[in-house]
Amino acid sequence: MHMLKLTQIGNSVGVILPREALSRLRLGKGQSVFMTETPEGYALTPYDPELDEQIQAGREFMREFRDTFHQLAK
Repeated sequence: MHMLKLTQIGNSVGVILPREALSRLRLGKGQSVFMTETPEGYALTPYDPELDEQIQAGREFMREFRDTFHQLAK
């Protein structure tokens, strides 16, 4: 566990993530991170949860119309 301090960054307040956390998240300077609320608290992830929902909906659509896609591919 890491304790993170809030720090003044210009007119905003931010958190500086430790190098180990950035490495495990596979993040670097200038990249985005998403914070989502979970039943256990908050989670940081490099993946957009809304995009994940859209991908899942697309997979379900493709599974539902699998035969149609096979016919179109001929």
